[in-house]
Amino acid sequence: MATCVENCRIKAMLNCPSFNPTRSKLEANSFFTFCDAAIDEEEEEVVEDEVWAELQEEARSDVEHEVILQKYYFDVVLSHHSLESALSAHLASKLAIPFVMPSSVLQGLFYSTFVKDVEIQRAVRADLRAARDRDPACAKMVHCFLYYKGFLALEAHRVAHRAWVERRMAVALLLQSRVSEVFAVDIHPGARIGEGVLLDHATGVVIGETAVVGDNVSLLHNVTLGGTGKTGGDRHPKIGKGVLVGAGTQILGNVRIGEGAKVGAGSVVLKEVPERTTAVGNPAKLVGGMDNPVRMEGMAGLIMEQTSWSDYKKGGV
Repeated sequence: MATCVENCRIKAMLNCPSFNPTRSKLEANSFFTFCDAAIDEEEEEVVEDEVWAELQEEARSDVEHEVILQKYYFDVVLSHHSLESALSAHLASKLAIPFVMPSSVLQGLFYSTFVKDVEIQRAVRADLRAARDRDPACAKMVHCFLYYKGFLALEAHRVAHRAWVERRMAVALLLQSRVSEVFAVDIHPGARIGEGVLLDHATGVVIGETAVVGDNVSLLHNVTLGGTGKTGGDRHPKIGKGVLVGAGTQILGNVRIGEGAKVGAGSVVLKEVPERTTAVGNPAKLVGGMDNPVRMEGMAGLIMEQTSWSDYKKGGV
């Protein structure tokens, strides 16, 4: 199913579901201030977007079975012409501050960032697939899009991070604060997060300023990627690709968690965890010991097996 990549300022406004011709000039100008930076009046490019097409089809299927959801699904999903447009409106409605920060202004901020950043566009789609493929409770991507606060918090962070990189610290910190208040997920806008990331349940996740989270990582609820005190500089964990971090885990300091590793629930990690090994306990220790740790054949963040050791074998990979 082909979708339009929005390039025209006027079309962006008219296609925005929250657009109201009677809104104040100040509000309209605020929307354009954010959108104009990213939207050029060039010929529209038509691209194939399988994720958006599948998400819309899932929405139609839900509406067929639950008629009472018809208006909600239409307003949030089916009335939009792209994933970027729908996600911008959805996030804005969640994070708006009544009488202070209207949803239309936030929608413009989200939308302008999404349409100009191809890396974020790719990451959003990878995050949706990650939830569907790794979370047994997620039957459809549209459910993740509508209801999973881990996904929504993560996509809002991507916009906050872009603002942080562009030295728009005040805007970035506003988004961090609102995400923390609304979704109970506190990610510093300076943190760097890869694509295909799953924040499963997400409540209580805290990620510090200099933390790095690689692609295809899965974090459960109440995970902290924090510092060890008042030391400045590069002070937060570096999580490699394909890592699984269990619920209630604390990883503290500038320590590296190797690719494909697993950290058991409730662990406190203060030292490096080699790739494709498992660390458990407080303080965390490697299963099999430092000299001959048990290693996995697969990537823990994709396997999502949190208790069984059946996927492990002795020796190298």
